[in-house]
Parts: sequence; C-alpha cells; structure tokens
Amino acid sequence: MAINAGVDLSAIRVGLHDELFQGSQPVLAGIDVASTYCYLLATEAHRDGDTWAIHLLDLQSRGLDPEHTIADAGTGLRAGQKIAWPDTPCHGDVFHIIEQGKSLATLWHRVAGGARTEREQLEARLANPRRRCDDSLLAATLETLRRNEAHAHELAADLRTLVQWLERDILSLAGPDLATRQLLFDFVVAELRQREAQDLSRTGAYRRALQNQRDGLLAFAGLLDEKLDAIAQTHNVARDLVREVFILHRKSETSSAFWKGWNRLLSRIGRPFHDVYAAVSAALRSTPRSSSLVENLNSRLRVCLTNRRHLKGGRVWLGLLQFVFNHRRFARSRCPERTGKSPRELMSGKPHDHWLTLLGLGRLQPQRI
Repeated sequence: MAINAGVDLSAIRVGLHDELFQGSQPVLAGIDVASTYCYLLATEAHRDGDTWAIHLLDLQSRGLDPEHTIADAGTGLRAGQKIAWPDTPCHGDVFHIIEQGKSLATLWHRVAGGARTEREQLEARLANPRRRCDDSLLAATLETLRRNEAHAHELAADLRTLVQWLERDILSLAGPDLATRQLLFDFVVAELRQREAQDLSRTGAYRRALQNQRDGLLAFAGLLDEKLDAIAQTHNVARDLVREVFILHRKSETSSAFWKGWNRLLSRIGRPFHDVYAAVSAALRSTPRSSSLVENLNSRLRVCLTNRRHLKGGRVWLGLLQFVFNHRRFARSRCPERTGKSPRELMSGKPHDHWLTLLGLGRLQPQRI
C-alpha cells in the first residue's frame, strides 16, 4: 500500500471510474485508459459524492490531473467529481447505455415469443375436432392475443432497430460530426417517446436515461472533430477529405469497398494521403468511449476475492491486489506496445524490478536446468 501511494500519477490523461460490487460493500475503482494502471481500488461503506470526492482529492495530491474522465451515470461518482474536480469534464460511458438498450429489446422479443406461444396453444385448443361447446369467449380471447402478439413483435423490432442505430451510427467511433450525431440522437429519443406508452416503466426509463446523458455520451465526438480539424490544418488537406478518410475506417480492410474508397481518396489527396490516414487512425485509437477496462478489472477482481473470501482485512487485501495488477508484466496483448511491460511501466515510462522483488523478497534467481 505504501508503494501504491508513492507512485506519481501526473502522466495519466484519461481516467475511467466505476463502482464495483464484491459482496455487501462497494469498491471504488479508477483506471488509466492508456496503460490500464489502476490508481484507485478502495472498499467503502458508502458510494456518495463526499466519499468519491475524498478519494479524488487524495489522488490529485499525487499528481492526478486528467483531461477528462469516463464513467456511467452513477450519481455519487459524478457528484464527487464535481466537488473535487469542478473543471474536469466527465464523459458518458457508451457501453452501459447500449447494453441497457439491447437488454430492453431482448426482453420484448421474449414477451413477443411468449404471446406467440400462448396464441398457438389457444389455436390448437380451438382446432380440436372433439370440442362441442360455444367458443365465442375463447375466440375473443384469441383475437386479443393476436393483437398483443403483433404489438409486442412491432415494439421489439423497433427497439432493436433504434438500438442498432445508436451502436453502429450515432455512438460508433467513426461516424458523422457532432452536430449530425446530436440530430440523430434526438430522433432516436423522439421515436422512443412515441413508444413508451406501451411500456412506461422500462422503455420510458431508457428514453429518459438517453435524454439525460446525451451530451456526455456524445462528448467523444466533439474531441474527434477537433482532432480531425487539427489533422486537416497540419497536412493542408480539406476538412471534407479528412472526414472521408475518417469514415473509411468504418469499413473492413478485407472488403472491396474499403480498397475502392482507399484508391479514390489516394487519387484525390495525393502524396499526404498516407500521413493523413495514419494520423486519423491514431486519433481513433486515442479517443476512448467507454469504461470497459473497469469491467475487465471487475471480472479479475471477482475471481481473486471469491477464491480468497476467507481472508480478513479487505482494505489491505485490495491494496495487495492493486499492487499485483499494476506491477505484473503483460505476457501478451493485442496492443504490441504493452507486451513485456507492466501497467506502471507503461504509465510512467520507467522500468522497475519484478513485483516480488519490490515487496522485499529478494531478487529472482534464474532457474537451473
């Protein structure tokens, strides 16, 4: 814990914050998006604004001053950041809001499936040739079931389409400019408003969540617009052409459409095209939209705490886990620059000894065969 508290955090530019639940008490977590360095992992009795503010002010005293953070819609988390860092924007997490929409669409698909099953059972009952009684009431019930089934299927299909628009067009990394995304976002909210009368508690709640989080969810698009404008000025290329290079990243590099677009833009831009394409790719890689790394930490943390639930001293145990997570080197990674380095080395740019050596257990000796 002393080593954790002595690390300089001034190199962190974007922080990811979330509240994890391992047992009865919440765990406050913070991660550097670039290096995956975990600078906050603390169990607390509460997760209100004051608790978050105390931890953020303590981190600020250690040099943490990010350009912005990314978090879900947690009220305590955001209130704490406003108290501790009033000038630091907190962007919305697109992962949670999209998953919430997918869950809602899946739920209505199940409702539609249940209505279809009930309708089919009643139709089979009415089709029984041995029936001799009056079926007028059952026929009216069947007509009601058919209407309910049609409405459920229609709502489920509409919700799935709207969520797909959100995921693939409006909240996708490569997409239109901020103003266009805002118009499309408002259109989706308006369409949900027209359908929430059928399911006020769930569809209405999702519509309100989208409406309240719009600016935070689309904040990354404003950063991308600024980066694309800077690329256009640096390479003396028209903004529209840089935007087309940006949109080209939506296509797979194995598709013919990608290479047709590549050749067309290469002929229009000329010599600077390769530099522009590389700069746009770097801008995309350096613009996070979600706090999914915190969810990854949650899954790793759950295994450790579950297997060692008999150990006492939760604060010390979390401090040890945080130390190990930050000082164990990556054996492999999808990001080549991370392989063979620890999160602390990636964050600070300085090497360190093996984590067991840092704990005072002596230097590791090479194995003799």
